[in-house]
Amino acid sequence: MDDPRGRLTKDGIRIYEASDFEGMRVAGRLAAEILDAVAVLVEPGVSTGSIDAFIEEKVNAAGAKSATIGYRGYQHASCISVNHVVCHGIPGPKLLKDGDILNIDVTVIVDGWYGDSSRMYVAGAMNRKAERLVQVTHDALMLGIEAVKPGNTFGDIGHAIQSYVEAQRMSVVRDFCGHGLGRVFHAPPNVLHYGRARSGAVLEEGMFFTIEPMVNLGRPETKVLADDWTAVTRDKSLSAQFEHSVGVTADGCEIFTLSPAGRFHPTR
Repeated sequence: MDDPRGRLTKDGIRIYEASDFEGMRVAGRLAAEILDAVAVLVEPGVSTGSIDAFIEEKVNAAGAKSATIGYRGYQHASCISVNHVVCHGIPGPKLLKDGDILNIDVTVIVDGWYGDSSRMYVAGAMNRKAERLVQVTHDALMLGIEAVKPGNTFGDIGHAIQSYVEAQRMSVVRDFCGHGLGRVFHAPPNVLHYGRARSGAVLEEGMFFTIEPMVNLGRPETKVLADDWTAVTRDKSLSAQFEHSVGVTADGCEIFTLSPAGRFHPTR
């Protein structure tokens, strides 16, 4: 269902009102609080299915809804992507092993507003290569967010991410991107994590969207498994992802999904 609020740009991107920021703050905070709470469960020997069950309980206890349960047939309150899984990993009986890195992605609906965020975790001790990948991915997201201000373009966001990641001799996944959101889960624009500076639609105050770069230690190519959800690196290299939901302000942007406990980065 389309969102009747605000106006649309010529690129089909919705511009929200100043009063709409509060709804996004509440939804984004809940997503971040759930991701904070789940950190203590991420240990060797724990199943991804039990982590997802915990997340679903937290969503329900808050009186919110999971945006992913029932979405195109998906039946879980989170996506949990381990090691070479790039995104959309399906929770299940798989037990985490020492050294596994994983992305947990949660989207909640609070009073019609969508809060969408993901971050990295480690089960046990993280090896040096994985630690560097997680650090680069986190920093790439924050560089992309720094490019968000009125008058810049979506290409500026992608360029900031791509140029940094490739300078670290890693690769940016091309097959998945960020997206507009607000009172809908997915809407224009597609937020690419690569591109040319000064290209694409111009950022305007009131735009809401996610930035969620996926970075591989090896090549950028991915493939989707037979379950039609799980995306993995073709070369089996490790992959990492961080995601924030943001809103463009008069002089920059507001991050709706900041960690209240300061736990967004797993090694800090």
